[in-house]
Amino acid sequence: MTDMILKIIQATVGTVAFSILFSVPKKYYISCGLTGGAGWLVYSLVCLKLSPATGALFATMVVILLSRVQAVVMKCPVTIFMIPGIFPLVPGAGIYWTSYYIVTEQLNLALQTGYEAVKTAVAIVLGIIFVFEVPQRVFSKGMQKKNA
Repeated sequence: MTDMILKIIQATVGTVAFSILFSVPKKYYISCGLTGGAGWLVYSLVCLKLSPATGALFATMVVILLSRVQAVVMKCPVTIFMIPGIFPLVPGAGIYWTSYYIVTEQLNLALQTGYEAVKTAVAIVLGIIFVFEVPQRVFSKGMQKKNA
């Protein structure tokens, strides 16, 4: 359990660090970090029972949902939160190991790790699509009711 909490904190800090590299304005750092941390929390919880690709799908949906809500609340582009928030979910290690196994001619391992990395990448894309299919007015109406 402490390992999971540590990884969530690392994902949060990593998201803030990526926000800095991505030139996100300073006032959004905490929101970006919390978005990435929330995504990793969902990923970790889903992966306890289901596959990493399924975890990436649900985590991405949470990241995009939070990004869209924050974009409406803070009146800024959704990409400010979305791109850094997805950063912890990207299967970078899987892509690295796939390349490594190809170069070292361990083709069975390359196939396994490559297949997992592709499944995770596709899950991330599907998560983005699913949440972006929700009309913007759904998010805007929530703000209108709050302001009324």
